[in-house]
Amino acid sequence: MTNRYSIKDLEILSGVKAHTIRIWEKRYNLLSPERTDTNIRYYNDNDLRKIINVSFLVRHQFKISRISTWDSARIQTEVLNISNNSGEKDELTEQLLSCLISFENHKFLKLVNDIIHDLGIEEAYTKVFFGFLEKVGLYWQAGVLYPAQEHFVSNVLRQKLLAEIEFAEAESKNQPNMLFFLHENEMHELGLLFYSWIARKSGFNVIYLGTQVPFDDLRKVAGATRFSAVMTAFTNPMEEGFIQEYLQKLLHLFPTQKIYISGYQVKDIMDELPERVEPIRNYLALKQKLKE
Repeated sequence: MTNRYSIKDLEILSGVKAHTIRIWEKRYNLLSPERTDTNIRYYNDNDLRKIINVSFLVRHQFKISRISTWDSARIQTEVLNISNNSGEKDELTEQLLSCLISFENHKFLKLVNDIIHDLGIEEAYTKVFFGFLEKVGLYWQAGVLYPAQEHFVSNVLRQKLLAEIEFAEAESKNQPNMLFFLHENEMHELGLLFYSWIARKSGFNVIYLGTQVPFDDLRKVAGATRFSAVMTAFTNPMEEGFIQEYLQKLLHLFPTQKIYISGYQVKDIMDELPERVEPIRNYLALKQKLKE
């Protein structure tokens, strides 16, 4: 059964403003939403994928008037062309994609293990796996991969990282505590999980709460344990003003601690961050901050 989305859902999931979606729909006939018995418009999974693809192409200098004349197959082809031509092809990424597309899970797992063995966990994730995940997202947009394959990849890489984190468990009880978590509507945890490993390696005792943490639970944790720093991420598209409001709540809950934030959505509010909130652009930046 296909999912149903309102135009607000499309805005949040795709990052394209509802006003822009309406213009694309009315002026260029980009979408043809269905209607409920009460005449309310709704969209399906194909509409969501199309909006994400079109937005991607527009960001790469294609004109919407031109894109609107293409069928879905042409749009998918152009997305893949951009993906495949973006810089030099990485041989390991291409091998991983090949295994994933054909769902050769044993070969895929062996390749992941070999990459970690040859490069070490840090370079494996920063030089191969995170770039590979970006490609997986583009291939999903283009219809080459389906959600189950994306979930398979995420779970494999998450399990490998968890095993390494357990190995890097802090030994001293006197090390400072650092809290990691994702808010109620955030599920993309691999980047934050990797950062928590960096913190452990940097000498912190990490408290990792995982995804979709209710704010009431944060209050209880904050009342039970002292933290020297807190880190979270904002990756999913969300309503305007959400991040700023959420950060104010965090600042009130943790009145003396540094609050580090990362994720794709942070780039849009870099000039509006309050004092004590520091954006982390990459793992090297986090390493440097944790040394200070």
